[in-house]
Amino acid sequence: MRVVTGEAKGKRLKSPKTIDTRPILDRVKTALFDILSGEVQGTRFLDLFGGVGNVGIEALSRGAAHATFLELNPQVFRILRENLQLTGLINRAETVRGDAFKFLQAGAAPGAAPKPYDIIYVAPPQYQEMAARALEMLDHSPLVPDDGLVIVQIHPKERPGVAAVTCQRLTLVDERRYGSTLLMFYRVPGAEEE
Repeated sequence: MRVVTGEAKGKRLKSPKTIDTRPILDRVKTALFDILSGEVQGTRFLDLFGGVGNVGIEALSRGAAHATFLELNPQVFRILRENLQLTGLINRAETVRGDAFKFLQAGAAPGAAPKPYDIIYVAPPQYQEMAARALEMLDHSPLVPDDGLVIVQIHPKERPGVAAVTCQRLTLVDERRYGSTLLMFYRVPGAEEE
């Protein structure tokens, strides 16, 4: 696992010796950021189930202005912080050790003043229906601006559960399969034209 391009290009990232995390393969990460191409520069990026930071660190390396990483597992969280130090990108990062769903709830709480994210990456543990739950919450969250992008990474077998989510704001605009990884791209309709 390494940073593919940008200011931290070639840096190897640490990963835990646990089956709880499933880091995105470098070839899938490269394809993802090829699709995003010019959209990452200067953005606020949320890596909702951050793991060791592989995707958010790539976004920072490619010019994202800021990235927030959410991770619940203390061992994985420690490695995430080490990876941000290792790549020299920690000064543009916020790390939150906690539950992603509580974070989403807090962002949508009445009276809260959330800072929206331009790109939100959702790659939860597999086969626990977490992707569908996160998508449902993000659909009406103030963390997603009208021109925001939500990307859901799942195993293709999980697609029916995610596709069954009835969204009011977000619309599935693209999906790409890379072996056992499926990326689903959601936007607010009409946002690209504004």
